Amino acid sequence: MSFGRLPLDAQIAAFRATLARNEPLMEVLARAVKLDLPGWYLTAGCVFQTVWNVVTGRPPTEGIRDYDLFYFDDSDLGWDAENAVIQAGERAFHGLPAAVEIRNEVRVHLWYEDHFGIPCAPYTSTEAAIDSFAATTCCLGIRVDGNGRWRIYAPHGLADVFNLVVRPNPVLAPRGVYEAKTQRWREQWPGLTVLPWPGDAP
Repeated sequence: MSFGRLPLDAQIAAFRATLARNEPLMEVLARAVKLDLPGWYLTAGCVFQTVWNVVTGRPPTEGIRDYDLFYFDDSDLGWDAENAVIQAGERAFHGLPAAVEIRNEVRVHLWYEDHFGIPCAPYTSTEAAIDSFAATTCCLGIRVDGNGRWRIYAPHGLADVFNLVVRPNPVLAPRGVYEAKTQRWREQWPGLTVLPWPGDAP
């Protein structure tokens, strides 16, 4: 039976077991705890692509370009404060076989329009940033607290990621971003079912 058809508690257990097969991801989680960043999550491709790899019988780290670590600190919106955290992260994650990209989500609205061509309202939390990913399947965040307890943010559930279904999430990212990402993902994971952007002809 597909993990996506299991009861939710079993899906969560399968999700954790699947991610545990990605050794660099687990090491990033362990080291991130020590940084103690406010509202942090490991998120984006390193999470859902690990699941896709395991489900399709690939090595858990295949095709994963970096590990995105989001946090939310509204005490200082300046670049210097964020850069200090990035530098601390470079020291904390030194020696890992993959890059860790650290970003303070409170600052995203300051550069988003220049990068993507549309304005972005200020985020109110890391969760709000995760909610705005181009596909609902990508809206996943994980962290571990000081007691080793997992915290999983999955506003759209886990079934789609296990079932290799990619759904558009037209709340912020433009259609072109979704289509560029899904084209790239299909080349790596041809078994994906990519649903069309809303309004496309069937």
